[in-house]
Amino acid sequence: MSAAPATERVLMAMSGGVDSSVAAAELVESGVEVVGVTLKLWGGESDSGCCSVSDVDDARRVADALGIEHLVFALGDDFERAVVGPYVEAHAQGRTPNPCVECNRHIKFDKLLRRARALGFDAVATGHHAQIVSTLDGPRLARGADDAKDQSYVLHMLSADDLARTRFPIGHLTKDEVRRRADALGMRTAHKPDSQDVCFITRADGRRAFLERRIDLTPGRVVTADGAEVGTVPALELITPGQRKGLGLPGGGRRRYATAVDLDAGTVTVGFEADLEVTALSLSQPTWAGGSPPERGARVQVQTAAHGAVRNAAWDGNDRVVFDRPERYVASGQSVVLYSIPLDGNAQVVLGGGIAEQAPGP
Repeated sequence: MSAAPATERVLMAMSGGVDSSVAAAELVESGVEVVGVTLKLWGGESDSGCCSVSDVDDARRVADALGIEHLVFALGDDFERAVVGPYVEAHAQGRTPNPCVECNRHIKFDKLLRRARALGFDAVATGHHAQIVSTLDGPRLARGADDAKDQSYVLHMLSADDLARTRFPIGHLTKDEVRRRADALGMRTAHKPDSQDVCFITRADGRRAFLERRIDLTPGRVVTADGAEVGTVPALELITPGQRKGLGLPGGGRRRYATAVDLDAGTVTVGFEADLEVTALSLSQPTWAGGSPPERGARVQVQTAAHGAVRNAAWDGNDRVVFDRPERYVASGQSVVLYSIPLDGNAQVVLGGGIAEQAPGP
């Protein structure tokens, strides 16, 4: 008589929000063995809807209602080293970081995956709006069913090996469906607002207050392309190319935007919207779903923000995408994600991505 197949053991990351709550319920109903875990990442103040004591409490109560064990992993030192420190350093270098991507890269799908394996779990699950599809080349990350909530952009670094040990139980649901499901289950998180912004930057204090507690902020001159001074800014580290507000420029006339930040020269260069257009975008630190980049000349779609517009482009085979038409500048340090061209009946999958390394200009 053959032994019954072992039940899959899944470590469910529970943030205290509605998405991870319903994801946990979906797993429990599927019959797998589920243990919930909340990551305590940030010990400072937070008003963004995650990382607070109340969020841990919400996650624990949902776990109790579902009849599953709930753990808390304190990963604050790892979070400081891999996410907060690089965030501050990027600003000190005049770059625009993406901390949510780095948290997924280094914490949720590295540290947590490795700890789950060490504890004997078969997989880690999260409440992200994304899907995993099977292909001839192995599992691939695809967009979630809800276009408005799709989170594949911030998960683009996941390899086939990572995806084989990852579950996204609500990726096939829209946000409205998730909330209705939570309502039907009587979950305390059913109508909890989504978390917003960066968890370690409070809305009350803002980015400037956070950064100036950690680095010296540098006042600078605002100049035109020909070097004429037209204003000043109190902190160059807070200026991102493409920014229009906060440049201290007089009103009226054509709108002007920051087109470059030079910390060594102490200047912010301003220009007009057309000065922000680029025809190509270079990537550093690329990662590829299949282990290698697309073929030279391959048609791709490019996304440069978590819920940003999709841009049509071609991969030039030299760590660059070439846009079909001039597109808005992408700040250095931002994540750039490449997707397959959507075909009827086929999921749009992530091909890979990297970090923007481009200054404005053709």
